[in-house]
Order: sequence, then C-alpha cells, then structure tokens
Amino acid sequence: MKKFIFLPFCLLLSNKVFCQPAANTLVTDVAGLVTEINLEKSTYVFFDTLRSATALSILQQHFIPLQNFFYKDYIPDRLVTYPIYLSFNLKNSSENTVSFEFYPGQLFDKKTLYVIGYGNQLEKLIIKNENSGYLFLSMAPGEQKNYLLQLRFTKTSGNSVEANIIHPDYLNSFSTETNPWLIQKGIAGFILSGVLLMMILFTLVNYFFNGKVEFLFNCIYSLCMFLLIMLTHYYTRKPGSFRAFFISYFDLLLLVAGTICYLIFTRKFLETQRYHPRLNKFLNVEAWILAILMVAYTIINFGTNLYMLQVKLENVMKIIMLVAGIVYIFLAFVEKNRLMTYLAIGSSIQLIFSIVSFVLILIHADSTHLLRSPLFYFEIGVIFSVVFFILGLTYKNRLELIEKIQEQSSLKLEAEKQSFATQLAIIKAQQEERNRISADMHDDLGAGMTSIRLYSELAKTKIGNQTIPEIEKISNSAGELIDKMNAIIWSMSSQNDTLGNMVAYIRSYVMDYFEDTDVTAKIVLPERIPELQVPGTIRRNVFLVVKEAMHNVVKHAEATHVYITLHKHPDSFSLTIQDNGKGIDINNMREFSNGLKNMKQRMQDVEIDFKIENNNGTLITLYRKTR
Repeated sequence: MKKFIFLPFCLLLSNKVFCQPAANTLVTDVAGLVTEINLEKSTYVFFDTLRSATALSILQQHFIPLQNFFYKDYIPDRLVTYPIYLSFNLKNSSENTVSFEFYPGQLFDKKTLYVIGYGNQLEKLIIKNENSGYLFLSMAPGEQKNYLLQLRFTKTSGNSVEANIIHPDYLNSFSTETNPWLIQKGIAGFILSGVLLMMILFTLVNYFFNGKVEFLFNCIYSLCMFLLIMLTHYYTRKPGSFRAFFISYFDLLLLVAGTICYLIFTRKFLETQRYHPRLNKFLNVEAWILAILMVAYTIINFGTNLYMLQVKLENVMKIIMLVAGIVYIFLAFVEKNRLMTYLAIGSSIQLIFSIVSFVLILIHADSTHLLRSPLFYFEIGVIFSVVFFILGLTYKNRLELIEKIQEQSSLKLEAEKQSFATQLAIIKAQQEERNRISADMHDDLGAGMTSIRLYSELAKTKIGNQTIPEIEKISNSAGELIDKMNAIIWSMSSQNDTLGNMVAYIRSYVMDYFEDTDVTAKIVLPERIPELQVPGTIRRNVFLVVKEAMHNVVKHAEATHVYITLHKHPDSFSLTIQDNGKGIDINNMREFSNGLKNMKQRMQDVEIDFKIENNNGTLITLYRKTR
C-alpha cells in the first residue's frame, strides 16, 4: 500500500528532482563487520532529474532514505541517463584499521567518490579497482567519515541501487549466499554453454574437412550464442566495467551478429538461391535490415544520450527477429521441403521460447527463480535449434551420399558406355577391314588361282596321254589353295558369324570330303539350332580341327563310318567326332603328335575344351559353355 501511495508523488516529481528533506545523521559502525552490513536505512539518495546539481550545490539538495526510494530495485528506462547520488556516514570504533568493500548495486558505468569534510567541502577520493564494481574503503581506528558517491547508470534495463559494505574475505561468497538461485541458473547456463561449445567444434571440423562455407557461418552463430550465454552467467552478480559494457551493448551485438550468421547459414545450407528464391530474398533482406539497425544502435549508444530511442531500436530489432522467424517458419512449411522442415521445427521451438523470454523481459520478471529467467528460456530455444540443425544435417548428408553414389554410378555407366562404344567402333572397323580383305581375296586371288587351275587342266588336255607330274601338282595345289582361301574368306566374313552357318559349312565340307572315299559320313544336328553369335576366329579354328580329324579318319583310322554330332545342353554345346576305326593309340601318339598338338592349341586359343579318347574307335569331343 505504501508503494501505491508513493507512486503518484514520484511521477509528479519526475521532471524535477526526487527529494525529501532529510538529514544524514545516522552513522554505521564498521567495527563489527564480519560478513556484510546493509546500509539502506542509513543511506540517503538524491536523483538529479534536472541535471542541475554541481559539486557546490549538491549538499543543498534534499536526499531521501534509500529504503524509501521507490525505484531502487528497478530503475525505469526513462531515468537511466540521469545521475544519482548516495550519502552515507561510517565510523570505526575499534582499535584496528578496518578495510571493506562498498557495493552500490549493479550496472553502473561511472562512479565518483567524495568525502564530505569541514564546512561541507568535498574531497574527491581515488577509487581502487574501480573496474571491479566495488569501492575499496579503509578506516583508521576511531575515524568517522561522511561519504558522497556519484553514480551514472549503464545504458540498459535492469539497473538497481543498493548499499552494502562487505568484508573482503566474504566477497566471493556474497553473490551466492545472498542469491542462492544464481547457482541453479549458473549450472544450467554452463551446461548449455558446453553443448554449444561441442557444436562449435563440430561445425568447425566439418568446415575444415568439407570446405562448405555454411558450416563456418553456423560455427560463428554457435560461437555468438556460446559467448552470450556463458558471459551472461559468468558476470551475473559480478559488477564491473566489462559487465556494464556487456549488458549495455555487447550482448545485443552477439545476438544480432549470431542471427545474421544464422540467416546466411540457412541460405547456404538450404541452397535457397537455387531452390527457394523467394525465401532467399526474404532472408537476405532481413539480414541487411538487422545489420543497418545494429549500426544505428551502435552510433546512438556510444555517440548520444538518447537512451529511450536506443531502447526502442533494440525492441524493434527483437520484434523483427521474431516476426521474421514466424514468416520463415510459414514459408518453410508451405514449401513442404523435408530438409527445410527440420530447421523450421527448430526455429519454431526457439521462437516460442524467445517470445516467452521477451515477455519476461517486458514485465521485469527476472527475479529469484530459474523458471522466471528470460535467459533460461532463450538458452533452451537455442539448444533446440542446434538439435534440429544436427537432424537436418544428418538428413542432408544422407541425401548427398545418395546423390554422390548415383552420380558415381552414372559416371561409371557413362564410362562403360563410352568404352563399349569405342570397342564396338574398333570391332566394326576390324570387321569392315576383314570384309574388305575377304572381298579382295575372293576377287583377285580367287580369280588368279582359278585361272592357274584352269590353265593346268587345259595343258593336261593338250598333251594327251602323256603324264607330266609337275602339271598335275600345279593343278592339285591350285585346287587346295582355292579350298583354303575359300575357308579363310568364309571365316573372315561377318555375315557368317552364326552357329547355324558354321554347322552348315562343316556339313558341306565333310560331305564333299568323303564323296570319293569308302567312308560314310553322318551328321546329327538338334531339331532347332539356336541363333548364337560365333566369331570368325572360333569358326575358323573349329573348322580346322574338324578338317584335321577328317584327314586322320581317312589316313590313319581305317574306318568305314564317321559320325559328327552337335549336342545342345542347357548351358553349353559340344561337338563330337566318332569313327569306327582302329582307334588311337594313347601310348604311342607319334604319328599324330603334330596334328593333335595343333588341334589342342587351336581349341585352347578360343577357350574350347578338347578331348580325344578310344571308344570303339577314336572319339574327339569339343565342349564350350554358352554362359
């Protein structure tokens, strides 16, 4: 009730001074200091809202007791830039010098300490360790001093005024014992900072190994969030110049810089310029707006005293980040892209917790419990965004691995196709050359050999009954050469590269070969001969083996019948040559050694199994798998 009655009175005086006549007659004895002493009842405060007080006039102003100062726990933003004065009276009744630290509260940018001497003269004191946030004081035995402290607040929200003297040995325990909730917040903050530190190392390693710039920007984002969280917790209740700088400017710089890096990371990670041009433009514009506003904020913070404009600019940036987050999430779900959805879910959770954090800041709810801390909810949101980024990265890596495998398979297939095309071109060129040679042989050599044979036969006719062996040899040699040349031409022509053609050619040769002999030849074929390709090299070698076998039948076997059979098996073919002669002497192969050696070598060259054995005559088997 007291605060509600005092509030209208303070508002009426907001454009003048906060004052209430009061004499600073209360004196605090520091002789009994063991841990700390609260001086709020004996400390008086003057808020110079007119900026009119000077060193000569300050003691004529009206001070009020600090315990009655309505804004001591939370200085409104509109009063942050005004100077404030504290007056307190101390004595040392002991026989020993007493040293102690005076703590005026947190978030002060500048402190000036005076001792009020005889005739209200002000003597400025040198403050030791001013950057620590505490004022080190020392009083001799029996000494009494009246101090005047001028303070200037840091340009930030959350300023407060206190008055405590603390024993130097108790200084380290001062924060934790008076604020046990800081331990909970500190533990939570350092745990979350550890998670972010692991994220920094993870993205940095990925950047060095993969060279992808999006990992560098995510690393910078994680670094900014890590510094923001860690420094906030480390400097909580640790007054000093750096904390003032951090709270008033550097924390917002980390937040904005981290957000800009995250926007760039999102564009690179999702390849928005290529796949999502609308989203790419939106993220790019947002990053530039935040960068420009941050530059303006920096100029206002360091170059002007327009703190209220600075506060509004800070809120505008935070609102832009929140609204931009909502727009990004909407666009992400509209696109229905799974990779984008991972980041959108993380951003959604971070957005919800950021809104909670922002609301708690607006209502000044950062008090004595972890669950009412704005920073705690902000930290939770950041961690969720990191978790879903890792999920998205895992998904993207899987996609890239699949694409890489497909690309490698495509390249391999293309290489195989090119190799096949090259081989096909070579084979085609070879075949064309074979056809040309066979045509030339047929047209030129064939005609010449036929002429030689014809002339030899005419010569034999003219000489009558007279026998000239040389002419007979010429005629026979010409005939043999014609047969051999025809076989070569047949093997070289690609038109004959079929199993049926090879069988027909062998059949024709065998029938002609045994026509003027006492040997009866029989050829047994399957009902249907498959359309299999048989290259000229195989046809020629098989024919020569059959030819050699027919020669052996006539010359050595003393046979009357010979059977040539083509067998078709599920996955192979075999050709057998069986005669009813005396058979081959396996133990004495001398007379057949050259012929058999040539037959085996020819079949070996074309990867056909060759076998010769005695089986009621001589049995030769040629065997080859089709697959």
